[in-house]
Amino acid sequence: MAKPSQSQRQGQIRIIGGQWRGRKLAISDSIGLRPTSSRMRETLFNWLAPMIQDARCLDCFSGSGALGLEALSRHAAEAVLLEYNDRVAKQLLLHLAVLKAKNAQVIRTNTLNWLARPCDRPFDLIFLDPPFHQGLLSYAIPLLEQQSWLSDEAWIYIESESSYNLEMIPSHWRLQKEKIMGQVVYRLFIREWFCHQRRF
Repeated sequence: MAKPSQSQRQGQIRIIGGQWRGRKLAISDSIGLRPTSSRMRETLFNWLAPMIQDARCLDCFSGSGALGLEALSRHAAEAVLLEYNDRVAKQLLLHLAVLKAKNAQVIRTNTLNWLARPCDRPFDLIFLDPPFHQGLLSYAIPLLEQQSWLSDEAWIYIESESSYNLEMIPSHWRLQKEKIMGQVVYRLFIREWFCHQRRF
């Protein structure tokens, strides 16, 4: 029997909480695809427990969809998943169909181009987990503010290499939680809109 090619090999993500708890979904072994681990997701969604229900979520660099799908499982009102890779985006659409998730959409797009347009309806929760070592956070974070993608008191999750410099974080984003796992650091910020407004 022929050995599967790299493009054919698949891994899995497991939804760890909510209505789809325990469901396993296949993910392609695509270059740069780095799903947030189950352990990290469990910690993150414990952090998000006070606000996740009915939240409107934007998963900016969706990849495996682990974050957006976990949010939907825990009764987020809506999730928009942005993904550049066509094959990965099609797999995300398949996941939504399997889960019968009608309150979500996958947009096949360059995330930075998508964020550069004006927003007509802001989000309550933003997931920023881009491919590492490409400087994408330095472009995405300012666009979230400049184009009004954030609700007044939005929560922003950032997963990055541990060397990422926090200088790009707006001063009115308050660091709520932070944890380091190996070479990865994950942080949760809350946007303090009223503090921001008082400065003007």
